Amino acid sequence: MLGALKKLSLTHWIIIATIAGVVVGYLDHDVWLDSSIGASVKPLSNIFIRMIKSIVVPLIFGSLVIGIAGHGDDLKRVGRLAFRSIVYFEIVTTVALFVGLAAVNLARPGDGVSLAVQSTADAQAFAGTPITLSGVLEHTVPASFFDAASKNEVLQVVFFSILFAAALTQVPSGRGKDAMLGFSEGLSEVMFKFTNIVMKFAPFGIFGAVAATIGQNGLGVIAALGKLVLTLYVALVVFVVIALVPVALIARIPIKKFWQWVKEPWLIAFTTASSEAALPLAMENMEKFGVPRRIVSFVMPTGYSFNLDGSTLYLAIASIFVAQAAGIELGLGQQLIMMLTLMLTSKGVAAVPRASLVILSGTLVTFGLPLEGIAVILAVDAFMDMARTSVNLLGNCLASAVMARWEGELAA
Repeated sequence: MLGALKKLSLTHWIIIATIAGVVVGYLDHDVWLDSSIGASVKPLSNIFIRMIKSIVVPLIFGSLVIGIAGHGDDLKRVGRLAFRSIVYFEIVTTVALFVGLAAVNLARPGDGVSLAVQSTADAQAFAGTPITLSGVLEHTVPASFFDAASKNEVLQVVFFSILFAAALTQVPSGRGKDAMLGFSEGLSEVMFKFTNIVMKFAPFGIFGAVAATIGQNGLGVIAALGKLVLTLYVALVVFVVIALVPVALIARIPIKKFWQWVKEPWLIAFTTASSEAALPLAMENMEKFGVPRRIVSFVMPTGYSFNLDGSTLYLAIASIFVAQAAGIELGLGQQLIMMLTLMLTSKGVAAVPRASLVILSGTLVTFGLPLEGIAVILAVDAFMDMARTSVNLLGNCLASAVMARWEGELAA
């Protein structure tokens, strides 16, 4: 029995915790009418949220510095390939963001979900604050990196990290530059391991969040969360149809042959919810498809910092979902500013399970939206993670093929 329990993956434990939370919440709300079990287990969710918040700043700093300065020499060598790749990444991920934004506003999956938030004054203040370009630009620049880090001001941390990485690329090779790159790489790797440790507590946090949410609101919230999952899946299908398929046709990529080589790593990414698990096979298969090794070895790893189509689309849906669930109506201006934030911060998302939640938590903090939304989303995040991760992999495989075509080196 104990051996069987040890074999269960995190996804399995999350599903078990969700079911347990549903049962306890239902009993608390509909059977034991005077019970307060849901409120009693709510601290488990709060503890998990606080641990997630502690990851945001070091993970973003380390990832962005390595993502920019770590490829400095490569950028000089490949030149045109790097420029084309980054432009392509930005265009496609921007399309993903706006597909997600359109989907969440049309479907409104947050309606009917009630977050147990004691105060939404900060979020209400943001929603009612006029957006000015000068105000946004001024707020983006930190007076102190440490002050921005202590307050989880993600935009300011991103601004500092980008300037720091740009300055680091101009430092001559030597012990000083190597030390800073080594520190940033080590910090990034440690924070990914830190995230893995924190995620081991996720089932407890999810149990507390689900039990408290259903204990307060009843089972009706489950239907609303099902609507969130459906919204994401439909939006990802729409994105593939209106963005990736036309790109493949324009670049004259043989879609049937491409899918034959991509389907196996895609399935690995879908079932494990980890792009890293599928990356080695994906790179090998793209070479077999006809993409030169030099292009595969640059485009695909870089894509996991700059071209996470599924994750960016998910972040657009999840962030607006939390605002809807909190009863905060954000205007078009506020939503566009949030999309700009996600466009920047999503570049630090790692290709590991549920790393998008770290970026989402930072975005919610930036705009004063309740972090309780993350705990609610986690109840169904395992199902959403599989979809967005598989689209991440698909998008990066296609990117390598498109770059090879544009370079005139695709053998397919």
